[in-house]
Amino acid sequence: MKNESKKTRTECDLLGCVEVPDNVLYGVQTMRGLENFAISKFRLCEYPRFIEGLAIVKLGAAIANHAMGLLSDELFGAISQACREIMAGRFHEFFPVDMIQGGAGTTTNMNANEVIANRALEIMGHARGEYQYCSPNDHVNCSQSTNDAYPSAIHLGLYATHLELRRHLEALIAAFGRKGDEFARVLKMGRTQLQDAVPMTLGQTFHGFASVLRGEVDNLDHAAQEFLSINMGATAIGTGICAEPGYAERCTAAIREITGWDVTLAEDLVGATSDTVCMVGYSSAMKRIASKMNKICNDLRLLSSGPRCGLGEFNLPARQPGSSIMPGKVNPVIPEVMNQIAFKVIGNELCVTMADEAAQMELNAMEPVMAQCCFESAELLINGFDTLRIRCVDGITANEERCLQYVRNSIGVVTALNPIIGYKNSTKIAKEALETGRGVYELVLEHGILNRDELDEVLRPENMIHPVKLAIKPRR
Repeated sequence: MKNESKKTRTECDLLGCVEVPDNVLYGVQTMRGLENFAISKFRLCEYPRFIEGLAIVKLGAAIANHAMGLLSDELFGAISQACREIMAGRFHEFFPVDMIQGGAGTTTNMNANEVIANRALEIMGHARGEYQYCSPNDHVNCSQSTNDAYPSAIHLGLYATHLELRRHLEALIAAFGRKGDEFARVLKMGRTQLQDAVPMTLGQTFHGFASVLRGEVDNLDHAAQEFLSINMGATAIGTGICAEPGYAERCTAAIREITGWDVTLAEDLVGATSDTVCMVGYSSAMKRIASKMNKICNDLRLLSSGPRCGLGEFNLPARQPGSSIMPGKVNPVIPEVMNQIAFKVIGNELCVTMADEAAQMELNAMEPVMAQCCFESAELLINGFDTLRIRCVDGITANEERCLQYVRNSIGVVTALNPIIGYKNSTKIAKEALETGRGVYELVLEHGILNRDELDEVLRPENMIHPVKLAIKPRR
């Protein structure tokens, strides 16, 4: 019923009646959710992939219900059009509810039901709120419960997000690989436990960054495959109450056709309705990437430290002045923000794990915070990967002379002499070099251990950065 003076409409549920702004597509249950859950400021409208997942689920259900004679042609046409409009990005502003909520996602599910119902009413020529013609519960939510529609929408939304995350991760990996090729001839010292070790190339460092991340792509893909199993047709607890025989299979097939993904129906709907471990797996996969990104960004900051009193093996692009008091200071702000993203992703993984443990009986009511954490972590990583690639990695330049100077001044090159002069002689040379400050090269020649040609062959850069068989007789 419209209230013309207040520009509202009156909608009622089992708890009573509420005035709903007449210019919104949501209804009474969304209003109650807004009143009850002003919690995090993480609103559903900020997660478009999740909203699209909800619309896909509702469209799949409508297709199945229409095929089974449960929706008229008119209702099906209006509901399916509303769902497709939402899938295309329209009306997302009418999904204002907090992502973190009690009720196992009922507020979110009803937000979707109400928006779709009211848009369908408009399409059919009725006013918003005239639910006798298209009901959020009886028609849009037909054959469903929050407990199958909500988790299935999460799965589809997270899988779509995964495809985007994967794309951005691969772009970053490629950027590290390009720098590896660019710096392939830049000789530098490798370090273990922050101490000089043996020579390597700067290119090997960057190819190493690419390699450790590349190994995570398959792990991420494997975890994401679990999202393609959905529990539509489970309804309340997995027994399928209020759904007709064959509905679950029809709905799943419709969703598979809508998305083009290999979506399957869970083998055991009771188990699937209470099990949220797929979000634990995917959150864990993101945590692994975050942990590796932490290490990489720590290395970027350490190896570029300076500019005059640090390691300074390469330069990060200067992005902003670094101090309000120290003139000329420029900080590694891009790796620093990626570090902080990693900390947040790691923290979110713990939250997801604890929420998964909180499941009771036939349902896990803590799914909302799990979903929020997973969507947030993925979005943070997507933005972080792009920022790191575009604002940092692509613009890194090498300080080749400085890198070479470290190699020349280091006693680490003595390790390359081990196979030729033996560990004992190598240790003596290293000890004398440390005590006198003289170079390994001149001490080996002075002691007559090797002649100049032999020493040059052993210490040739390309012979120190990968396994090689030397044609020099050992002098152990």
